Amino acid sequence: MQKCTLALGCFWKPEENFKGKPGIIETEVGYAGGEKPYVTYEEVCKGNTGHAEVVRLVFDEKLISYEKILNLFFEMHDPTQKNMQFPDVGTQYRSEIFYETEEQKELALKIKEKFNQSYNGKIETIISKIRNYCKAEDYHQKYIEKNR
Repeated sequence: MQKCTLALGCFWKPEENFKGKPGIIETEVGYAGGEKPYVTYEEVCKGNTGHAEVVRLVFDEKLISYEKILNLFFEMHDPTQKNMQFPDVGTQYRSEIFYETEEQKELALKIKEKFNQSYNGKIETIISKIRNYCKAEDYHQKYIEKNR
């Protein structure tokens, strides 16, 4: 099993799109790429944490390749929009691939370049090492417990 973390706008629709694909074992929504290890939805929406809304996938590479997932990533959203996926606007809605390994990084760069050629150099997707990932429901569970 492998995992990958992708930002392609608001996380609910991408999670739904990936959920039923053969080889996708688990999906989870959260935040990644920011300065703190845990953030709230409200903090992320203010646009100053550096986090993006992401979907994290656990997948069986014997059934679906990372390359196939990246191709789906570029097909599921408009990677030419910077810091938004219409109608959602803000840095948390950016297009970003968070890699776990150097192999994932190299493949992400290769696939991005392929799509960049077909989009006449207009791809805005960022490729970054994963950092400060937290599940969205971690916050929601802590919020519920705090407000009981």
